Amino acid sequence: MIGHDKPLSFHYIFKFIDGTSRGFEVSLDPRTLNRIGPEAQTYPEWTALAFSRCENCPLDARQHEFCPIAVAVSGIVDAFKDHLSYENAYVLVMTAQRDISKNTTVEEGLSSLLGIYMVTSGCPVMEKLKPLVRYHLPFATLHETVVRVTSMYLLIQYFLKRRGKKPDWELKKLEAIYEGVMKVNAGMSLRFKNAAKSDANMTAISTLNKLASLVPFVITDTMDEIEESLSSYLSEEKT
Repeated sequence: MIGHDKPLSFHYIFKFIDGTSRGFEVSLDPRTLNRIGPEAQTYPEWTALAFSRCENCPLDARQHEFCPIAVAVSGIVDAFKDHLSYENAYVLVMTAQRDISKNTTVEEGLSSLLGIYMVTSGCPVMEKLKPLVRYHLPFATLHETVVRVTSMYLLIQYFLKRRGKKPDWELKKLEAIYEGVMKVNAGMSLRFKNAAKSDANMTAISTLNKLASLVPFVITDTMDEIEESLSSYLSEEKT
């Protein structure tokens, strides 16, 4: 299948005003969207599953010594532990199809990068957002996120129906998914407090949590606006 034989890669480059830069490359299996790459041999204390464990964590502690998200992001958290959230940075995101860049803050660039690592970490709660990673849009607005989320969710319902299962056309289960995501973000915030000196990591995860909390409400509030933009498909056929 075209586009499904090579790893899906995102290369983030942060260029800071002092002339220094940091690069991070995320490679994903093109079919499973699981992250590819060697893991560290040792992990900091705050990555243990029992350390500030998320209240909705479904993992069995007898089988999982470490939190999969904490392990996945530990290198990033360490890289930004001395950075401030409001620092200016030029962030370049390179993929096989296109490059996207923005003069922004460390917070915005970092939250975008953390989002990819968290969703592809193997955390069962975050797995529900994994389909969005294939069409990752750095620096997306809230409205863009809502359209991507609802479009993907409804496409999934189509495939469920095609498999003989009951689809959720009313988006009723979508809010529950984001409630679970918010609990994970809250748990990660507690971990980050013990992992960094400065606030970049904390603020980045707070940004992700704010976005997760707003998505269900904005979906409801913007449906009329979205419907209006689709008028060419919804208007009555001329007789």
